[in-house]
Amino acid sequence: MRSFLEEVIEEINNGDEALENIVFILPSKRAGTFLRNIIAKTAKKNLFSPRIYSIEAFVEKISGLTYASNIQLLFELYDTYLRETRGEKDTFHSFSKWGQTLLQDFNEIDRYLVDPTKIFSHLSAVQDVNHWYVQKERTQVIENYITFWENLENLYVAFTTSLLNKGIGHQGLVYRQAHNKLDQYLEANKHWKHVFIGFNALNTAEANIIQKFLEVVVSDIYWDIDPYFLNDPIHDAGYFIRKHKKSWNYFEEHPLKGIKEGYVLQKKNINVIGVPKSVSQAKYISHLIGEINSKEPESLKNMAVVLGDETLLNPILNSIPKEIEGINITMGYPLSKIPMASLFTQFFDLYLNKESHGWFYKHLLAFISHPDIHTLLTGKHGNIGELLNKKIKNQNWAYITIEKIKSIAQEDPNGVSYLFSVKNSSPIGFIESCLDIIQELRTKFQTSGNSLGLEYLYRFYTLFNELRQLVVHYNFVADLKSLYALYKELLSSETLDFQGEPLKGLQIMGMLESRNLDFETVLISSVNEGILPAGKSNNSFVPFDVKLAYNLPTYKEKDAVFTYHFYRLLQRAKNVYLLYNTEPDVLEGGEKSRLITQLQTDKNILPQITEIIASPKIIPPNKALQRIHKDADLMQRIAVFAKKGFSPTSLTNYVRNPVDFYKKSILKIEDIVEVEETVAANTFGTIVHDTLEELYTPLIGQNLGKENLTHLKPKIHTTVQRHFAKSYADGDITRGKNLIAFNVIIRYVENFLDLEIKSAENHEIKILGLEESLEMQMNIPELDFPIFIRGKLDRIDEKDGTIRIIDFKTGKASSPQVEVVHWEDLITDYDHSKAFQLLCYALMYTNKRSIKTLEAGIISFKNLSAGLLCFAVKDKKGGRNKNTTIDADILQLFYQQLKKLILEICDSDIPFIEKEV
Repeated sequence: MRSFLEEVIEEINNGDEALENIVFILPSKRAGTFLRNIIAKTAKKNLFSPRIYSIEAFVEKISGLTYASNIQLLFELYDTYLRETRGEKDTFHSFSKWGQTLLQDFNEIDRYLVDPTKIFSHLSAVQDVNHWYVQKERTQVIENYITFWENLENLYVAFTTSLLNKGIGHQGLVYRQAHNKLDQYLEANKHWKHVFIGFNALNTAEANIIQKFLEVVVSDIYWDIDPYFLNDPIHDAGYFIRKHKKSWNYFEEHPLKGIKEGYVLQKKNINVIGVPKSVSQAKYISHLIGEINSKEPESLKNMAVVLGDETLLNPILNSIPKEIEGINITMGYPLSKIPMASLFTQFFDLYLNKESHGWFYKHLLAFISHPDIHTLLTGKHGNIGELLNKKIKNQNWAYITIEKIKSIAQEDPNGVSYLFSVKNSSPIGFIESCLDIIQELRTKFQTSGNSLGLEYLYRFYTLFNELRQLVVHYNFVADLKSLYALYKELLSSETLDFQGEPLKGLQIMGMLESRNLDFETVLISSVNEGILPAGKSNNSFVPFDVKLAYNLPTYKEKDAVFTYHFYRLLQRAKNVYLLYNTEPDVLEGGEKSRLITQLQTDKNILPQITEIIASPKIIPPNKALQRIHKDADLMQRIAVFAKKGFSPTSLTNYVRNPVDFYKKSILKIEDIVEVEETVAANTFGTIVHDTLEELYTPLIGQNLGKENLTHLKPKIHTTVQRHFAKSYADGDITRGKNLIAFNVIIRYVENFLDLEIKSAENHEIKILGLEESLEMQMNIPELDFPIFIRGKLDRIDEKDGTIRIIDFKTGKASSPQVEVVHWEDLITDYDHSKAFQLLCYALMYTNKRSIKTLEAGIISFKNLSAGLLCFAVKDKKGGRNKNTTIDADILQLFYQQLKKLILEICDSDIPFIEKEV
């Protein structure tokens, strides 16, 4: 395959002009690199390299201006806006949302050499008509709106004048200025031959400049298109070149050069592949590359992966097989995608979300857990971040102030001074702190030899320096929100360039980078509507009909640009892979592109097309339930735990899930300590239990009466408050859900006391014990180690001569949970866990006190009206006959089940088998 550039150079070499005397102008820098390589390869003698420019660099040279960055232009435009606009003005943050659109329109007006006076007058008139008003007088809003449109010309003129005075310009202004100064350049460079190569869609300034060259000095232009598209009057791939051929005077006497057949003549292997979602496309591309490499590794040197959607770069880079070497990536890696970008984004978030009473703990913990911040906070006395993390969780700090952080970092304030500072609330102070972070990390990265990290730091150092210069020079970035918007704008346009050999290996590029380049194997991704072509989006203040009137480009022209690039890639290719997303949505483009449909309706190409739908191979996970076999070490651990004592809760945990019992009770794996942003259920229960214990302790041994119970009520508030401080550490209970929880506990205790007072009026109740610790050794001859059970009773009392064991539950409980029909359910069904626990307490208490009969029950604070939910034995499920008395026979039946359960736990032949909970 001979590429378009090779054909052009061959034709020029066959002419009379020496290459040293030619100035080549191409659409892109990358095409210039390939052109220089072809000249070097085809040269038969030593020669000086010709001058090669991209069209943008060439126009910049003619104009005498320098391209300004987008952010610089935005600042200049806002500065002009402040000077030229009367009345109320938008803040920079608000302006930046529509200022970019205005910049694009100014740019387009200049590139297409539109008379600004005419078009702005036209726009103002259109808006005036669109916003006609029924009443005689316009409202202030309408008046301001019309004034804005009337002022656009003044804004444009002032903005342009300001840029010209500084010797800078946006692309359109540079093009307009080059068009105005073209005669001077032609006079000074008339002895050079200028050759324009591979152009297609030209703005008015470019078209006029090229035509002037062709008419005035020795020049030539080569078009890269197949006659198959050029001669088809409706094919969009030839839309622009047909238009130039028809409208340029030069082509009345000169033929089009560079036109060569090949699209239909060259036999192709075109594969149209539907793949679900973007990541699957990346995986499939990796699969294709791997297949091609295994069959014909040399063919990768003449292969291009063209990304219709450039956001696929990252997943593709992470999917390419390791054996592939010599990859060349034309696009820079977006700076926003590198790990360090998240550091500064989180730093911004930290201060943007700061409240008057400090940082919410989640934002702060997310920030200090970032790897680079962890590095910064590591000093001589350990890591301040870890100390802070521990303190926040242990003390339940929902909001953290700078003072609290500094109190922890007193011994080693490394990094804290600029990470957590009042000055960071101002834009310039925040930027200074970012530069301090970069300098500190630079020192640490140099010590550790992290060269990639240093490269990242340098890019962010230049970015924040640019921000600082802008903020210092222009005083209208007054808050962090505006600075963050500016930072994101800069970040989105910055890239980290890959280093490599641009002429070798597999090429990965965007659609525009493919201009003038030819490859034998082409793989194009994301060939969906809305991506290729881009669709009818119109981010402009200029209405569609006005654009048509002034020959400004619309979506029709943009579609034709995409169509040309698409077919140009296919012209000389032998193997083509077109991937599209079969599951489109709003964010990832629409249905299969019309470009694919157009290919499939072309009878000359259809026989060469193969269409498939690919889907990832899905192997469903075969999750086996976990089995923990009991070896000698585990049996020893079980024996140690048994000697210490099984608690009713640990035994019911085993019934629920033996593996959970193994992890929590045997291995002692505790739950992760987390900040209780709101009072957790277990903390809630602890506070209720502790409050009742403190209130009732003075009444132990006494008969409860209305008088002594009523005296407890005034103490409830302070007692609950004291136990909140004890169990909830420094957690805030003055607002939100915590305040509600505080009042709910007070109401629970008050309601319980009311219930007790009512009961004491009709019954004789005596408190025998509170929070009493119990322990009992079990007689199990089958085991060669001692077995204990232990627990803590919430309350033991005597009601009308009957001993009662009472367990308080702040959760909801109901009668069926404490009633037993089949005894084996106690050790097989977790729904009977509450009945199991009551019987455990009854067994231990009777063993200690030698009591023949008693009752046991639960008081549920969410179901107080039900009173004491007593344990009961029933003859059948749903039956009304209940026996609530716990005697020796009942306890013996329970003892048999308890023994059976403990024997199972201690049996080395029975593994801990996970249950699906």
